[in-house]
Amino acid sequence: MGLLKVAILITAIAPIVALMTYIYLNKKVELEPLHLIVRIFIVGSLLVFPIMFVQYGLEQEGVLEGNQWKPFISAGFFEEFFKWFFFLFIVYKHENFDHHYDGIIYGVSLSLGFATVENIIYLFSNGIEIAFLRAIFPVSSHALFGLIMGFYMGKAKFRTKRKRWNIFLALVLPVLLHGIYGYMVNLPSWLYNLLPFMILLWVFSIQLIRVANSHHTRISGG
Repeated sequence: MGLLKVAILITAIAPIVALMTYIYLNKKVELEPLHLIVRIFIVGSLLVFPIMFVQYGLEQEGVLEGNQWKPFISAGFFEEFFKWFFFLFIVYKHENFDHHYDGIIYGVSLSLGFATVENIIYLFSNGIEIAFLRAIFPVSSHALFGLIMGFYMGKAKFRTKRKRWNIFLALVLPVLLHGIYGYMVNLPSWLYNLLPFMILLWVFSIQLIRVANSHHTRISGG
């Protein structure tokens, strides 16, 4: 492997490691087993391929050609639904998912697995020059969509009321936010629209981290 390919690979992975480390170390008490996080991360990376297959099929058939809802369906719905489905039927039931904040860790791990493969493919296809913008926008947005999904999954698991509503929000909010992101990216002045969107997304996500950690403390002490 040439030096350029190694540089691209490292550049593609570096923001993923930084984001995952930040989320992982923000948990206030016992940390989650790394082997479980790695497994969920790998599943997230493997989800890229069936999703890309579906998206390619839609493109070839021209199903969403010229449709303003394309970012919400092709990217927003299909990408977030696959992750949500795996989270709900596998991760949600795992014995190690025993605190509210764990949902955030698992949601981010799942999403960053997906983002890693997508980022590697994109940088190898388009060059290392766009790596910084990729890290700031698509990679971090994937992490934050996963964070929001995981927060509401944790809320569903550790609150006795409105479980189904929170599971529903765990899907709908990431789908809508992902769709809005995709719509903004395709606008002529995308950078000016996307910057405030990303700032608000980060502010909201940091608040969810604080809330999950505060619930976490109460559950542990209960």
